[in-house]
Amino acid sequence: MLRSPPLRPSCHLHEPLPMTEKTGTDMFLKRIAEALERLSPPPVESAGLDKADAFVWNAESARLDPVPEVARVDLSLIKGVDRVRDILLDNTRRFARGLPANNALLWGARGMGKSSLVKAAHAAVNAESPASLILIEIHREDIESLPRLMTQLRGQDRRAVIFCDDLSFDHDDTSYKSLKAVLEGGIEGRPRNVIFYATSNRRHLMPRDMMDNERSTAINPSEAVEEKVSLSDRFGLWLGFHNCSQAEYLGMVDGYAAHHGLKIDSDALHAEAIEWAATRGARSGRVAWQFIQDIAGRLGQTLD
Repeated sequence: MLRSPPLRPSCHLHEPLPMTEKTGTDMFLKRIAEALERLSPPPVESAGLDKADAFVWNAESARLDPVPEVARVDLSLIKGVDRVRDILLDNTRRFARGLPANNALLWGARGMGKSSLVKAAHAAVNAESPASLILIEIHREDIESLPRLMTQLRGQDRRAVIFCDDLSFDHDDTSYKSLKAVLEGGIEGRPRNVIFYATSNRRHLMPRDMMDNERSTAINPSEAVEEKVSLSDRFGLWLGFHNCSQAEYLGMVDGYAAHHGLKIDSDALHAEAIEWAATRGARSGRVAWQFIQDIAGRLGQTLD
C-alpha cells in the first residue's frame, strides 16, 4: 500500500520571505516614511542678519525673527537720567566701532526708562553709522538657550547687542548659570561681535530675602551667596536708575508735550501732571508718558 508523503507546513517561521514579499514590505515602509516626512514641518532656518536691524530670539525653534519696526522713544525724550544715558551711549558707540566695551546691567526704579534707553541707544548709534548694530531681544524664560544663540552669532560680520528686559532669578532657579558662563566663562568665551545688556529692578538679580536666607542657614554665610552675587560682577557697567524728583518729572512731561505739540498752557499742564502723579503714588518716565497719553486724548490730539 502506497503512502502519501508527509505534508509540509505552508511556511516556516525561520525561513526567509520570498523576494516578492520582501520587496512589497520595503515599498510599504518607504511609503509610510515619505508620508510622515510630508506631514512634518520643514526645517526652520534663522533669518539672515542683514534682513533687519532688530530681531527676537525664538528659543523653541532656535530662530531669529526679524522685527520690522521697534517700539521705542527718541533718545532726546529720555529725561532725568542724563549721566547713565551718556555712559551707555558711549559704551554702545565704542562697541559698534569694534573697540572694547562692557556688558551693562541697568537696574533700579521701575518706569525710569531702562529698557527705553537700551532701544534708544541702539537707534542713535545706527543713525550715526547705519546698519552697524543689530538688537536681539531674548526673553527671561529663554536664558538657558543663550549658548545656542551665541553659537549662531559667533563669526558673523554684524555686531549684536543681546537685550534681556526685566531680568531676575527666583528661588531654586539655576538658569542664571547659563548666563554666567556665557558672559565671561567657558573655553570659547563671549564672541567679539556680541555684547549683553539687561535691565532689572534688582541690583544683584535675586530677591533680598533669598540672600538673607542663604546667609542665615549657611556654615559660611559669605560663601553661600557668592556664586549668585558674582553674576552681577560679570557686568562691567552697573547703571543705577533712581526715583525722580518733581522737577525731573515735570521736565519729562514738558519734553513729551513739546515733542507732540500739545496745545495746553504750561501751568495747567504742570498742575494736572502733579495731580496725575499723586493719584499713582509715584513719579517716573512711565507715569509721565501715561499722563501725556491721557491729556492728549482729552485734548482730542493724536500722538505720532
